[in-house]
Amino acid sequence: MSKKSLLFLVLSFLSYPILAQEINCNVTVNAQNIQISDRSIFQDMENAFEQFLNNRRWTSETFRPEERIRCNIVLTLETMPNIGSFTASMQIQVLRPVYGTNYETVVFNFADRNWQFDYTESLPLEFNENTFNTNLTSMLGFYAYVILGYDYDSFSRLGGSAFFDKAFNVVINAQQSPRAGWKQFESNRNRYWITENLMSSQMVPVREAIYEYHRLGLDMFGRDPEQGRDAIIASLQKIKEVNKLRPNSVIVNSFFDAKSDELANIFSQGNEAKRQEVLELLRELDPTNTEKYSRINP
Repeated sequence: MSKKSLLFLVLSFLSYPILAQEINCNVTVNAQNIQISDRSIFQDMENAFEQFLNNRRWTSETFRPEERIRCNIVLTLETMPNIGSFTASMQIQVLRPVYGTNYETVVFNFADRNWQFDYTESLPLEFNENTFNTNLTSMLGFYAYVILGYDYDSFSRLGGSAFFDKAFNVVINAQQSPRAGWKQFESNRNRYWITENLMSSQMVPVREAIYEYHRLGLDMFGRDPEQGRDAIIASLQKIKEVNKLRPNSVIVNSFFDAKSDELANIFSQGNEAKRQEVLELLRELDPTNTEKYSRINP
């Protein structure tokens, strides 16, 4: 190939926008509880999990690098019953930029305490949404779809439905697994109940509240803070109605796990009547964080 032809190909490539996968997840593996001489496996584990989430195409849509969905996963390894076999707890946060600001808000915050998996260095992580391959890839695939679903729900009303359907399909396929976290009767705060909540018709107002909170509340805050606060209060009222029907549901609890600090900051200023209204709402909906909400006192 001539130098001229090569230059033309390079310039042609550069004239197109650089495209990226959908997820940009930072994975941290905390292995301080695991006593093992060769600790390189833990760095390899971080890299493999990040590559699984970040390099795979999860949708048919095109994302620019700056549009990728940011998330953080902290995996705390608790025991190693056998070589290459681990029990762990996982904390996941999904982040979303707020329009017109440099601020990122936490859309989803959840602790999954039922991670049990086998891992061998350099072994490819195989995943198919329609079959169960391993507990590890099913868990990672499940949360990839939850990440996408929450992000899409925050930008359009019920926009994440297709991804929550896929997450539920992963749950159904994993019913054959002897590992914890997938089954209805094990706990009311596991992967089964996340998707049950997200797909239940009773819980639709919570998903609508996620959209209204972010798109009509936070994204409008820079233009009109009081209008933004009104939209956020309206979203909390929707959650209140659901909470009467389904108290202590996992997606309502995870909503306040993500939003308690933010809500305290948002309503520490503004109209006194609204502050009083939201303070009473939050004390009812999220009593565990009452101390945080003391900042709202008008």
